[in-house]
Amino acid sequence: MKTNDESPFPKRLKEARKAKGLSQKQLGILAGMDEFSASARMNQYEKGVHAPDFKTVKALADILEVPTAYLYCIEDKLAKNILKYDDNVSNNA
Repeated sequence: MKTNDESPFPKRLKEARKAKGLSQKQLGILAGMDEFSASARMNQYEKGVHAPDFKTVKALADILEVPTAYLYCIEDKLAKNILKYDDNVSNNA
């Protein structure tokens, strides 16, 4: 699936990956991608060349410990609030 539709997904994915200290390849492998294509696929997702299917998005969000809503949030302030909310819910569970 091609994206390039101004989606916030590439930016948010990269932010979350870097916050976790993972390389593109590491994240891709953890998400179940073949180790030989993981880096290239993640690079295409982060550049907005291709968009993953929802099952892959869910796997990436779980690994990165962010809500899927964060990955699609356009507004930076709201994205930060989504992460804060998720931290509060997790800490009170």
